[in-house]
Amino acid sequence: MDGTPVIDLMKVLHGLDEITPEYRESIITIGNFDGVHLGHQALFRQLLREARSAGRLSVVLTFEPHPKMVLHPERRPFYLITTLEEKIRLIGACGVDGLLILPFSLEFAQTPAKQFVQGILWDQLHISKILIGHDYSFGRSKEGNNTYLTDMGRRLGFAVETIGPVKVGDMIISSTRVRHAILAGDMKTTRMILGRPYNLSGLVMPGNRRGLGLGFPTANIRPDKALLPPRGVYAVLTELDGRILPGVLNIGINPTFAGDTFSVEVHILDFRENIYGRNLNLLFIERIRDEMKFDSPQQLVEHIKLDIERSVPILNAYLQSPR
Repeated sequence: MDGTPVIDLMKVLHGLDEITPEYRESIITIGNFDGVHLGHQALFRQLLREARSAGRLSVVLTFEPHPKMVLHPERRPFYLITTLEEKIRLIGACGVDGLLILPFSLEFAQTPAKQFVQGILWDQLHISKILIGHDYSFGRSKEGNNTYLTDMGRRLGFAVETIGPVKVGDMIISSTRVRHAILAGDMKTTRMILGRPYNLSGLVMPGNRRGLGLGFPTANIRPDKALLPPRGVYAVLTELDGRILPGVLNIGINPTFAGDTFSVEVHILDFRENIYGRNLNLLFIERIRDEMKFDSPQQLVEHIKLDIERSVPILNAYLQSPR
């Protein structure tokens, strides 16, 4: 045995009161980690390597809600890439031992960096080492940066390692880049940065049933996130009860019928089940076209057929690609 404590599944600690003795002297990282993109995943892999090598537990420290939602409430909406539930699941899938979620408030935001390091990282967690992203800062007025942590580590007795940026080609990966790609409808870049398709989940709600009359029934989704790609048609995969089903998604207002109600509707190919009230998870693979107004319902039907023809090989290629 190498002496490393064994945690079968990631333990989620909601606040400092839930820290138990086995998490003291852990190796940790700290950040918001919205999206859990490839850069975050690389940081977590390094965290795991360091922890296993040292015989320590690996802990990710994050905040809820996202600090920008508290510090800048005038910026609405603030587009989260992942819900808290998704973030927990995705970080857990990276194999870390513990996730410490600290509640973030205006009062907490006034915590000086010295108090955060001394009171939380040292007194509460007694960390042995911290890994920090190259551009991350914390504490009141963002006093806490790599230089400050290194100085505090020398004084208190913990090590500090700065992790450089992760790139795809010449592009530095960041949550901001992910948001920009999604808002631009660039689902290919989004997949490259996230390491997976962007997803929306939501309940299937009653709609106007117009798609059924056209021969292409759709499931009307109430999305769980505000971050939506622009209006248009998308090739998507739909997760339902463990099944992966190909589909074509429309985001928009149905201008052919002089619509003014915004909707997110997916036509699942070769599917006829009643799924009202069920939860769907939609994976965005590629944007097919902009939203368009057609001269007649029949012209719309013909274009939907073309959308499906374009989407099927895209979805098949994605499903067959190594991941």
